[in-house]
Amino acid sequence: MARAFDGIRIIDFTQVLAGPFATQQLAQLGADVIKIEQPGSGDQTRGLMSDDQHGMSPSFLTCNLGKRSVTLNLKEPEAIEIAVALVRTAHAVVENFKPGVMERLGLGYAALSEANPSLVYCSISGYGQSGPKAPLAAYDGAIQAASGMMAITGHPASGPTRTGYMPVDMATALNAAFAIAAALYRRQVTGSGQHVDVAMMDTAMVVQAPQVTAYMVNGVVPELLGNRSPTRQPTANVFATADGHIQVVALKEPQVKALLETLALADCLTKPAFVSAQSRLANGAEVGLAVSDALARETTAHWMEKLTKAGVPVAEIRTFPAVAADEQFRHRGVFAEIPAPRNPDERVRVVAAGHVADVDAPAAMRPPPHLGEHTDMLLRELGYTIEKITELRARGVV
Repeated sequence: MARAFDGIRIIDFTQVLAGPFATQQLAQLGADVIKIEQPGSGDQTRGLMSDDQHGMSPSFLTCNLGKRSVTLNLKEPEAIEIAVALVRTAHAVVENFKPGVMERLGLGYAALSEANPSLVYCSISGYGQSGPKAPLAAYDGAIQAASGMMAITGHPASGPTRTGYMPVDMATALNAAFAIAAALYRRQVTGSGQHVDVAMMDTAMVVQAPQVTAYMVNGVVPELLGNRSPTRQPTANVFATADGHIQVVALKEPQVKALLETLALADCLTKPAFVSAQSRLANGAEVGLAVSDALARETTAHWMEKLTKAGVPVAEIRTFPAVAADEQFRHRGVFAEIPAPRNPDERVRVVAAGHVADVDAPAAMRPPPHLGEHTDMLLRELGYTIEKITELRARGVV
């Protein structure tokens, strides 16, 4: 059996989240991903949001499964020569420098496609490789603000808020992985490479497509809804229980009926404020208060059992300890177990892939690489002698 990208080699100049997570998706499907890093420091995510002194922070671990690491000082001409030599052996290059940086290094698409005419070259940036905003630096929070995401996230009382995670980075990673996969398929069919341009801002529009399109078609400007459903129905919201919170999404009439009956509010079904979706919308405060008061009387576990049995869409608002212990993830292989960076005899879990397959499914074939772990191995593959590698190390080229 063969995984989708067995035999494909990708030279990965990316760092932080969007680029590394994109190339990790391909590595888990068989691609040989060679990560190019700066000697001494490497991917800045190696120490991000962590006090880990081994350059293997949790963020790095979960974005670099299955890769090999080579350290190259790209300020040195000989390092550029090594990079070009690696590209000649590859099918794709992925980079997420600011637009223009790779060109100044002599590693832009035009230069590398001369060295490898069928090369797939993916550039990931904040605003794209061209246009008035192309030169601007970008990061997840800034794109959340500039794309309108924050304008529709938060409560009216609190004002706009950003999310507690990095949705733009991670969605850009998946968008880029799809674009690279499509370009590789096109390469297989046509024999030709191409330059793929993936922008974080464009991805932010894609993940907000329903809201953005509603504005452009109907002129509807979304507002801050807090935890309410975009439908504004008062029976679809986050509610406090006696010991926690749950999200209820009762939108269809049978769901609303089941919700009210389960909450011992069946008598409300005959009241004018409750009889239809339109009346509930017009009397949202009254309906929401009745539901809130009822749910606050019992525990989350009680309502999860009762409402689920009644066919009401409901979910507990869970913390990460509860989420990580969910057996559903183990069943589906969402988490990969890898050797702990500080003690290889121990195992740690990281988020790996977001899909399963009946054969040749995504898999972490090797743990994330230590900085420069495979430099000597890959230089030897290119024909460099041990003596030459030692010299390059002494001069800080690798």
